[in-house]
Amino acid sequence: MRVHGILKILGILTAWFSITLVPPIAISVYFGDGEHNTFLFCLLLIFFIGMLLWYPVRHYQSELRFREGFLIVVLIWVVLSMMAAVPLVLLDEPELSLVEAIFESSSGLTTTGATILTNIDQLPRSALYYRQQLQWLGGMGIIVLAVAVMPALGVGGMQLYRAETPGPMKDNKLTPRIKETAKAIWYIYLALTVVCGVAYFAAGMDWFNAICHAFSTIAIGGFSIHDDNLGYFQNNTIYLLAALFMILAGLNFALHFSAVRFRNVAVYLRDPEARAYIGIIFAMILLTTVMLIGHDIYLELDETVIQGIVQTVSMVTTTGFVTTDYTVWPTFIPILLVLLSAAGGCAGSTAGGIKVIRVLLLFKQGEREISKLVHPNALIPIKLGGRAVKDDVINAVWGFLSLYLFSYLVLFIMMLATGVDLMTAFSAVSACLNNLGPGLGDVAHDYSSITDTGKIILTFAMLLGRLELFTLLVLVSPVFWKG
Repeated sequence: MRVHGILKILGILTAWFSITLVPPIAISVYFGDGEHNTFLFCLLLIFFIGMLLWYPVRHYQSELRFREGFLIVVLIWVVLSMMAAVPLVLLDEPELSLVEAIFESSSGLTTTGATILTNIDQLPRSALYYRQQLQWLGGMGIIVLAVAVMPALGVGGMQLYRAETPGPMKDNKLTPRIKETAKAIWYIYLALTVVCGVAYFAAGMDWFNAICHAFSTIAIGGFSIHDDNLGYFQNNTIYLLAALFMILAGLNFALHFSAVRFRNVAVYLRDPEARAYIGIIFAMILLTTVMLIGHDIYLELDETVIQGIVQTVSMVTTTGFVTTDYTVWPTFIPILLVLLSAAGGCAGSTAGGIKVIRVLLLFKQGEREISKLVHPNALIPIKLGGRAVKDDVINAVWGFLSLYLFSYLVLFIMMLATGVDLMTAFSAVSACLNNLGPGLGDVAHDYSSITDTGKIILTFAMLLGRLELFTLLVLVSPVFWKG
């Protein structure tokens, strides 16, 4: 294991992360909330820690192997979650313990959106902005951004990109060079954020709300700067815009890149994962709306339809925005929405969950096994988009599903051991492992009632979900550390 190379990149990324505290300092000065000195101190502290890691090994040069790539990605997410917690501990408001601050920062960076905060509207503007920015940075991945803009990571960039990028087929690149691929992804990500923010502003949000909510929408994070979340605005246009941009952010960013590059939106229709993703969303919207109408949850039909659309899209895409109290809906609908968050969005998107492409491949594998019962000697390939999928990809998907279910069961039992009820344990683990955020039971609104032990378990679940299990759990394999 090339420890010097790992420390060098870890130090660079930590020092780079300190620069992200400049915008909160500017926001604090602009609004005069008095927190700029705290953010400045945190900036200097985190920068110093980064330099402390980098300086002794600054001259080390070596190509990263895949093993180092996985380890660096895990370390940077753990270290940056801890670094991001420092301002939350030191700020006058909110008053958080270390465990609470790490939970909140991890929830932000992993775009989970689970929060322990109450009275959010009363917090300093700089603290509110900081939480939203954490989600935006974590949405497309801090490592992918670093590979895009930092030449120091040009060596070994593919290893980092592979470990960071979601989905079962990690070798696909948009451009011949990995650095250009990372840049292309971030250009699309930035463009979507800008367009979303402008749309929110035009729909009635002030500029601060528009920026903050654009961050969490495109990151599929779900944090808001209001206690009532997106429901604070009571604006149907904003709700529908949020639904549109959540759907767009849940699509594979490679499709956005291709649509822009070739000026052809038909790429979305030709992609089997995108079709399945849109199909799941619209089928669930229809079911939810029909159930809400049948149970007379809302007085007006237009309110029923809009709430059915927005809340369904929010949950299925793992965003976690809340526009209404969905816990009063017919019980099986919220439970079904939480379960469907396990599918999440498309691979190569900012969404959580196991990704629709894996669900699609599992379904096709099931179809193949049924066909082989009738024709046992037939060779039946699994195809996506007219191209055969390699068996090692199928095997990896089955392995992922097995590991996902095992991890879920272990986390569920551990949460029950902390003293929560069945519904709370089920939904909290589902919401954190799938990077969804809001759950049911005691975590329907916030996670403040969860014990410190429970918060640590759920923080681990967030990181596990964000890194798609293998990247994190490979570190506990003896094979990883041999050689």
